[in-house]
Amino acid sequence: ELVIPTIQANAVYETVYLLGTSVARPVIARSQVKIAQQEGCTHVSHGCTGKGNDQVRFELAYYALAPKLQVIAPWRIPEFYQRFPGRNALLAYAAEKNIPVSQTPSKPWSTDENLFHISYEAGILEDPNVTPPKDMWKLTVDPEDAPNTPERITITFKEGKPVRVTNEADNTDLTDPLDLFLYLNTVARRNGVGRIDIVENRFIGIKSRGCYETPGGTILRAAHIDLEGLVLDREVRAYRDEHITPVFGKMMYNGLYFSPEGDLLTKMVPLTQTNVNGSVRVKLYKGSLTMEGRWSETETLYDMEQSSMDVQGDFEPIDSDGFIKIQSIRLKKWGAKFQN
Repeated sequence: ELVIPTIQANAVYETVYLLGTSVARPVIARSQVKIAQQEGCTHVSHGCTGKGNDQVRFELAYYALAPKLQVIAPWRIPEFYQRFPGRNALLAYAAEKNIPVSQTPSKPWSTDENLFHISYEAGILEDPNVTPPKDMWKLTVDPEDAPNTPERITITFKEGKPVRVTNEADNTDLTDPLDLFLYLNTVARRNGVGRIDIVENRFIGIKSRGCYETPGGTILRAAHIDLEGLVLDREVRAYRDEHITPVFGKMMYNGLYFSPEGDLLTKMVPLTQTNVNGSVRVKLYKGSLTMEGRWSETETLYDMEQSSMDVQGDFEPIDSDGFIKIQSIRLKKWGAKFQN
């Protein structure tokens, strides 16, 4: 419902962030609201800080799904944040009360993990010029430690959805959506694929440094974009890239999945994917992805003879003469202004 449309839309935030946390929040918020309604609750709560995106994402979802619900947000209550100004204070309290937590003073960054990705923020990462320690990364091996031999897989898409992954080297042939995705996580992990370290602009207006690992999602998005070059109509792709992809990414990042525009965008994305059918051969090597080939058994926009520089095919080169003359009309008028 969320990951696949995000891949189909090639959606990212600020050109690099693959929205791993963003796509998880609607799922969690919807489940919270469902349980609250079953239990007759009047309030829901979350543990998000008062400076981050997640407070916005959760609460906008709550209000869209159950407008009468009220929200308790401890980190926006003065008595709470004055006593616990940051994570170190909370870690000290947890230690004092013997409350088990995964964070430690030696690894004070915040993490958020799901099947799609893991994020790391805060602690030493708040200095954007501090290199993350090697042992911070959890989902992928260090690219420098990845195998010295490339690994090759083939991904097949139907209407923009991944439907098959094969790898002859380890006899993999998967079609179940979850198994397929988990395998892509595995193959990306062992080849060090899917890490980014960025500074982004939070919706609330604060810049934030974040490190992310999105192993399988990185492969899927790159392969999907590559296949679209072969099978997607030029103008459909241009319209989608200008009017849907960036808006979809921003909508997801800002927590507006449950909104009029979110409803519209999620209905528009599949309309652009009808012809995205085919397969892509992908090479993974020490943190990098290379597309080594692509083909489609059903889509015919690419004509090898028509594209060839060695065979004329059914294209008459003389036709380009008129095309260029028409395109040059306005340019000649513009250029003439500078001749005198």
